[in-house]
Amino acid sequence: MGKDFLKWILTLCTFCSVSGEGCSLVLKPPRVVVGFGEPVSVTCEAARPVRVLGWESAISAASTQRDLSVRWKVDSLIDWIEEPICYGVFFTAPRQCEEKLNLVLYKTPDSVSIRPVNHSGPMVEGKEYQLLCEVQNIAPVQYLTLRWYKGQTEVYNHSFADLTPSSPVQVSSVLMVTPTKDENGAQYRCVAELELGPEGPRPPPSVTSEPLDASIHFPPTFLSPGPEIVDLVVGAEVTLNCTASGNPTPVYSWQSSNPLGERTEEEAALSSSSLLPGTYTCTASNTLEKKSKQFIVKAKTKGV
Repeated sequence: MGKDFLKWILTLCTFCSVSGEGCSLVLKPPRVVVGFGEPVSVTCEAARPVRVLGWESAISAASTQRDLSVRWKVDSLIDWIEEPICYGVFFTAPRQCEEKLNLVLYKTPDSVSIRPVNHSGPMVEGKEYQLLCEVQNIAPVQYLTLRWYKGQTEVYNHSFADLTPSSPVQVSSVLMVTPTKDENGAQYRCVAELELGPEGPRPPPSVTSEPLDASIHFPPTFLSPGPEIVDLVVGAEVTLNCTASGNPTPVYSWQSSNPLGERTEEEAALSSSSLLPGTYTCTASNTLEKKSKQFIVKAKTKGV
């Protein structure tokens, strides 16, 4: 008896081994999801009298004779290629039977990071950019989904179901963005989520990158870009408002055939009770562009 006897039995019956529905072995549970370094325990039960019942495994192999159950137990599972198989050698046909344990050993990533590709500094409105999300040491990658968020809204996701490595790997995902001025200050995040099935933890294990703050540069934009006609009542204060949005913040200059005060030439608005009729041109400019707007001031008699 002993190990030599067990080897002889297994060799003798290899040709008649069955598995699946025709097998008289039941794994409890049949599928196990285990975090790296965590304990695991699975019981294999025989549904009929058995000569030898055991677990074939690189670690914690076990066997028993004539008992109807045997347990595979590991205190800290760290073997990425572990594929435990329960086998039974029976008195009646089929003489040998085996069931492979559906074992998923997972590990959350060491880090998840996000950065622009081939670019630094602010982005410019209307241009296309690539954002890269990098995930370090995650397993198994086929259960991974990378989710891209802008603010609280998911804008893209990337799965890796076509990859098969069971051990930790490094993967990445690219998000194409064409920013608008409304996205200035928006935050992008990348979330690495392991969806491990009903046997896995709930909620699914996930790791989130630090946010990437989007700084979007855009040219000056007037609320009303067309010329404005302003009625001038003698003695009343008139305001010509040239305020424009833009990033970087626009600077302003004014031109007119009429004299302008030194202080008002660089301000966004002209307010005065001494403006003269005529055309006033305001220019708002930043590093991207210059844009101009006209104000046509016309004299109006009081009470008319």
